[in-house]
Amino acid sequence: MKPNTTTLSQLVIQRHVGNAVVIRSVEAASGGCINQTNKVTLADGSGYFLKLNQASMLEMFAAEAAGLGAIRASNTLRAPEPLGCGVEGNHAYLLLEYLPLQDQGNLSQAGEQLAALHRYTAAQHGWFRDNTIGASPQRNPQDADWVSFWQQYRLGFQLERARRNGYPGRSYELGMQLKDALGAFFTDYQPVASLLHGDLWGGNLAYLADGSPVVYDPAVYYGDRETDLAMTELFGGFGEDFYAAYQAAWPVDSGYAVRKTLYNLYHILNHFNLFGGSYGEQAARMTEKLLAEV
Repeated sequence: MKPNTTTLSQLVIQRHVGNAVVIRSVEAASGGCINQTNKVTLADGSGYFLKLNQASMLEMFAAEAAGLGAIRASNTLRAPEPLGCGVEGNHAYLLLEYLPLQDQGNLSQAGEQLAALHRYTAAQHGWFRDNTIGASPQRNPQDADWVSFWQQYRLGFQLERARRNGYPGRSYELGMQLKDALGAFFTDYQPVASLLHGDLWGGNLAYLADGSPVVYDPAVYYGDRETDLAMTELFGGFGEDFYAAYQAAWPVDSGYAVRKTLYNLYHILNHFNLFGGSYGEQAARMTEKLLAEV
């Protein structure tokens, strides 16, 4: 049952902003299929963005808030400010500043700022906490060895979930072969642990009225910057100006042309685990293509 969003919004905003709050309207916002999202407009014209889910999803919102905070602290790409998260009644919530967004903007600036985000590095891959990729758990133990990290906490993790979700045995076996052979893709390339958005497809990038880019719905961790770039290409790409600007700021290694399939396999397996259907066949084809490169 959906909550009374006006009453709930009033309670949440009062908790994090102050008691002198009068709500003019609460409108359902377009967005992903995981959470209920609302634009809350106050009597003075100011606004907030409120995400709701069942109370058990609080940790998902807490991790998202931490990820937005990490991106904002880099002073590179703009991300909405998290104002608070918690539980109100039967619902977990995440309260964000409201940013009026549009689909078109400065692609070159987006590419430059993504490269700048990736310049923020850590000693180890992973993060200080686990989070989610879509509605799936994403484990982020810290590990100095990128190949080991990807074997265990990305490819291997999704393969085991896929097996439980009906992924064909032969496809699973080929996936495990790929997991064991992963080092072959890194013989001449040792990625630094860059700060990543983690879920950077076209639906998580938009623009302010002045054209400046804004990212949201992150799945933050430190890892190979190529993983972010690969996902930008997964569902249509971000446009030539974006990639030209990124390359000018920080050129990618030539092996990226092959590794991007490896990195996107993680997301396609995750889509299979979430939605089933033809994503399993797509994952199997990608696995065979990668094994042919070993």
